[in-house]
Amino acid sequence: QVQLVESGGGLVQAGGSLRLSCAASGRTFSNYAMAWFRQAPGKEREFVAGITWSGGSTSYADSVKGRFAISRTNARNTVYLQMNSLKPEDTAVYYCASDSSPFRMVVSGRQEYEYWGQGTQVTVSS
Repeated sequence: QVQLVESGGGLVQAGGSLRLSCAASGRTFSNYAMAWFRQAPGKEREFVAGITWSGGSTSYADSVKGRFAISRTNARNTVYLQMNSLKPEDTAVYYCASDSSPFRMVVSGRQEYEYWGQGTQVTVSS
């Protein structure tokens, strides 16, 4: 059974930083692209960042480009999201997700991801 467990969320002031982690188990982590999504109250879940199975390519939503960085350590079955220069509009529950198909480029559609974590709350105060 595949499990994804996020950690690292919290309350931070605008301009601050947080690093989220997502630990995976249950299948060959290094075969699958991983992504971070977020969902703010009253809004749909949206793509934030993704990284290919090898870590060789990344993709970001326009709203976070230049501020967030996704990375992975396959030896530790973990994917990270470094968030800098945080803004109040970054406030949301952040979810990590594992691609449904192995060895492909990053895709941004929610339906392409088969497994999801439980989410971690990020709150940015102004």
